[in-house]
Amino acid sequence: MRLTTQGALLVLATVTVSVVAGAQTKSPAAKKPRVFFIEPKNNATVSSPVQMKFGSEGIEIAAVPKGEVTKTRPGIAHYHVGIDETCLPAGKAIVKGTPSWVHFGDGSNVFESQLTPGKHKLALQLGDDLHVTMPGTCTVITVNVK
Repeated sequence: MRLTTQGALLVLATVTVSVVAGAQTKSPAAKKPRVFFIEPKNNATVSSPVQMKFGSEGIEIAAVPKGEVTKTRPGIAHYHVGIDETCLPAGKAIVKGTPSWVHFGDGSNVFESQLTPGKHKLALQLGDDLHVTMPGTCTVITVNVK
Protein backbone atom coordinates (compact mmCIF):
# COMPACT_ATOMS: atom_id res chain seq x y z
CA MET A 1 0.00 0.00 0.00
CA ARG A 2 1.37 3.38 -1.03
CA LEU A 3 0.83 6.50 1.02
CA THR A 4 0.20 9.69 -0.82
CA THR A 5 2.00 12.82 0.26
CA GLN A 6 -1.24 14.04 1.80
CA GLY A 7 -1.70 10.76 3.69
CA ALA A 8 1.89 10.80 4.95
CA LEU A 9 1.45 14.35 6.24
CA LEU A 10 -1.77 13.32 8.00
CA VAL A 11 0.00 10.42 9.73
CA LEU A 12 2.91 12.66 10.71
CA ALA A 13 0.56 15.31 12.10
CA THR A 14 -1.36 12.70 14.13
CA VAL A 15 1.85 11.28 15.61
CA THR A 16 3.13 14.79 16.43
CA VAL A 17 -0.13 15.77 18.17
CA SER A 18 -0.07 12.52 20.19
CA VAL A 19 3.53 13.08 21.33
CA VAL A 20 2.88 16.72 22.29
CA ALA A 21 -0.34 15.80 24.12
CA GLY A 22 1.49 13.06 26.02
CA ALA A 23 4.23 15.47 27.03
CA GLN A 24 1.65 17.91 28.39
CA THR A 25 -0.10 15.46 30.70
CA LYS A 26 0.12 16.68 34.22
CA SER A 27 2.63 15.01 36.46
CA PRO A 28 1.48 14.25 39.99
CA ALA A 29 1.33 17.45 42.03
CA ALA A 30 4.28 18.07 44.31
CA LYS A 31 3.49 17.47 47.95
CA LYS A 32 2.53 20.55 49.87
CA PRO A 33 5.29 21.29 52.40
CA ARG A 34 4.54 20.19 55.94
CA VAL A 35 6.44 19.83 59.17
CA PHE A 36 5.91 17.50 62.14
CA PHE A 37 7.40 16.17 65.36
CA ILE A 38 8.67 12.61 65.05
CA GLU A 39 9.17 12.67 68.80
CA PRO A 40 7.77 13.43 71.25
CA LYS A 41 4.18 12.73 70.24
CA ASN A 42 1.39 15.16 71.04
CA ASN A 43 0.26 14.92 74.68
CA ALA A 44 3.21 12.66 75.60
CA THR A 45 4.49 12.58 79.16
CA VAL A 46 8.25 13.10 79.03
CA SER A 47 11.24 13.62 81.31
CA SER A 48 13.61 16.55 81.12
CA PRO A 49 15.79 16.98 79.16
CA VAL A 50 13.15 16.56 76.46
CA GLN A 51 14.40 14.78 73.34
CA MET A 52 12.92 16.17 70.11
CA LYS A 53 13.20 14.94 66.55
CA PHE A 54 11.63 16.76 63.59
CA GLY A 55 10.47 15.69 60.16
CA SER A 56 9.13 17.31 57.02
CA GLU A 57 7.71 16.50 53.60
CA GLY A 58 7.56 18.41 50.35
CA ILE A 59 10.58 20.61 51.08
CA GLU A 60 14.33 20.21 51.37
CA ILE A 61 15.92 20.87 54.77
CA ALA A 62 19.41 22.36 54.54
CA ALA A 63 21.84 24.58 56.41
CA VAL A 64 21.63 28.30 55.82
CA PRO A 65 24.55 29.36 53.59
CA LYS A 66 27.56 30.87 55.34
CA GLY A 67 28.16 34.61 55.20
CA GLU A 68 25.63 37.34 54.60
CA VAL A 69 22.48 35.86 53.09
CA THR A 70 20.52 38.28 50.93
CA LYS A 71 18.13 35.99 49.08
CA THR A 72 16.40 32.69 49.66
CA ARG A 73 16.77 29.40 47.81
CA PRO A 74 13.37 28.18 46.56
CA GLY A 75 12.13 24.94 48.12
CA ILE A 76 14.75 24.97 50.91
CA ALA A 77 14.15 25.65 54.61
CA HIS A 78 15.40 24.92 58.12
CA TYR A 79 13.67 24.21 61.44
CA HIS A 80 12.80 26.54 64.32
CA VAL A 81 11.31 25.41 67.65
CA GLY A 82 9.26 27.73 69.83
CA ILE A 83 9.09 26.78 73.50
CA ASP A 84 5.68 27.70 74.91
CA GLU A 85 4.91 29.50 71.64
CA THR A 86 2.28 29.22 68.93
CA CYS A 87 2.80 29.36 65.18
CA LEU A 88 3.92 32.68 63.78
CA PRO A 89 2.06 34.00 60.73
CA ALA A 90 3.50 33.26 57.29
CA GLY A 91 5.98 35.88 56.12
CA LYS A 92 7.15 36.86 59.63
CA ALA A 93 10.87 36.85 60.46
CA ILE A 94 11.86 34.70 63.42
CA VAL A 95 14.33 36.96 65.17
CA LYS A 96 17.59 35.26 66.11
CA GLY A 97 18.40 35.52 69.78
CA THR A 98 14.74 35.38 70.85
CA PRO A 99 14.91 33.17 73.97
CA SER A 100 11.72 31.27 73.20
CA TRP A 101 12.70 30.38 69.58
CA VAL A 102 15.59 28.02 68.82
CA HIS A 103 17.08 28.19 65.31
CA PHE A 104 18.49 25.17 63.48
CA GLY A 105 20.26 27.06 60.72
CA ASP A 106 22.76 24.20 60.53
CA GLY A 107 20.02 21.99 59.04
CA SER A 108 19.81 19.64 62.04
CA ASN A 109 16.59 17.90 63.00
CA VAL A 110 17.23 16.87 66.62
CA PHE A 111 17.21 18.87 69.84
CA GLU A 112 17.37 18.31 73.57
CA SER A 113 15.98 20.90 75.97
CA GLN A 114 15.65 21.24 79.73
CA LEU A 115 12.02 22.05 80.53
CA THR A 116 10.44 22.63 83.92
CA PRO A 117 7.82 20.16 85.16
CA GLY A 118 4.33 20.80 83.83
CA LYS A 119 2.58 21.31 80.53
CA HIS A 120 4.49 22.93 77.63
CA LYS A 121 3.60 23.87 74.05
CA LEU A 122 6.22 23.14 71.39
CA ALA A 123 5.87 24.87 68.03
CA LEU A 124 7.86 23.54 65.08
CA GLN A 125 8.07 26.01 62.22
CA LEU A 126 10.04 26.19 58.99
CA GLY A 127 11.91 29.28 57.94
CA ASP A 128 13.67 30.11 54.70
CA ASP A 129 17.31 31.24 54.44
CA LEU A 130 16.31 34.66 55.79
CA HIS A 131 14.48 33.03 58.76
CA VAL A 132 11.10 34.11 57.37
CA THR A 133 8.22 31.76 58.13
CA MET A 134 6.67 29.82 55.26
CA PRO A 135 2.93 29.29 54.69
CA GLY A 136 1.43 26.11 56.16
CA THR A 137 4.68 24.87 57.68
CA CYS A 138 4.07 24.97 61.40
CA THR A 139 2.68 22.53 63.91
CA VAL A 140 2.17 22.75 67.67
CA ILE A 141 2.12 19.91 70.16
CA THR A 142 1.74 19.77 73.93
CA VAL A 143 3.94 17.73 76.24
CA ASN A 144 3.69 17.05 79.95
CA VAL A 145 7.07 17.12 81.68
CA LYS A 146 7.16 15.02 84.85
